[in-house]
Amino acid sequence: MAGLYDTWTAPNGTKINTCTIITTRPNELVGEIHDRMPVILRPEDEAIWLDREKQDVEMLQSLLVPYPADEMRAYPVSPLVGNVKNDSVECIREV
Repeated sequence: MAGLYDTWTAPNGTKINTCTIITTRPNELVGEIHDRMPVILRPEDEAIWLDREKQDVEMLQSLLVPYPADEMRAYPVSPLVGNVKNDSVECIREV
């Protein structure tokens, strides 16, 4: 997935590591579930996204598009997935 990471210094001098996942409009599959989705990079674009020397904003923004729906699969899962305290295989098991 496409994300951003940074380490910065707070006013009190503490170093803070931060990160975010970049989202985009949903593809047809995810649109049935939610109004946005994480940007999933194609394998051939991962090195481009991670290359700090790449500064072309338009080129980088062109990578921030919905992943092809025909390369994904959706299936129902347990309501357990709705609680961030739950971290088990039951959260991803198809029901």
